Amino acid sequence: REERVLRMRFGIGMNTDHTLEEVGQQFSVTRERIRQIEAKALRKLKHPSRSRKLRSFLDN
Repeated sequence: REERVLRMRFGIGMNTDHTLEEVGQQFSVTRERIRQIEAKALRKLKHPSRSRKLRSFLDN
């Protein structure tokens, strides 16, 4: 779910990005809940162990 939220919010693999409201409607939750899910997912990506994996992925 976190992956889908980030993809929708930032338009990754899609034609456009979506608002918190639009994503919330897709998941049948409030935009505040989507904001919380997005923040949690971004926090996970910023964790040092994950950021190293992402960096090596982006460098290749």
